[in-house]
Amino acid sequence: MATQTSAAPTLRLALLPRTGLLTDALLVAGGAGLIAASAQISFGGPVPITGQTFAVLLVGASLGTVRGGAAGLLYVLAGLLFPVYAPHTGYGFATITSASGGYLVSYPFVTALTGFLAEHRWDRKFSSAIGAMLTGNVVIYLFGLPWLAVVLNTNLQKTLELGLYKFIPGDTLKLYLAAAALPGAWRLAEAAKRRTGR
Repeated sequence: MATQTSAAPTLRLALLPRTGLLTDALLVAGGAGLIAASAQISFGGPVPITGQTFAVLLVGASLGTVRGGAAGLLYVLAGLLFPVYAPHTGYGFATITSASGGYLVSYPFVTALTGFLAEHRWDRKFSSAIGAMLTGNVVIYLFGLPWLAVVLNTNLQKTLELGLYKFIPGDTLKLYLAAAALPGAWRLAEAAKRRTGR
């Protein structure tokens, strides 16, 4: 028989099964904060290499479709007023309309998507978690690459050089780390529930 933890659709519900509006608001804010903190690990341009995608994928998968998407949206909106984007990109609407804007705009959609996949148990095993994280990464590029090409007026080859090729090694590492972290977190949650008898 499935335990309460294994039956929960997301890690958020497994660890905090009974929450109210305030708790959910804090979780969404915390998710946005994690994405903002990861953005500060940044270098290069015009589209900097950052730790954001790792956080975006984990936040979405942990919080689920609605709360994950809300965290991604809150991060993007916060960056219109505060310097929470990668340091090399600045903040405000000018950053959204810059070459890196498409990547930022993708985050609410990617956090919601990875949350949706997690709710369908893609985050329980390493193999399926890889699929979920890879799907999220593909969506980031589907937003980011055309946006970059329009802003910089680059051809396909130059667009891929600036916005894809240099990110592949780092994104592959982040994808595998996120995919490994999720099943591990589920195992820890199961173990904690067993110890407390809940």
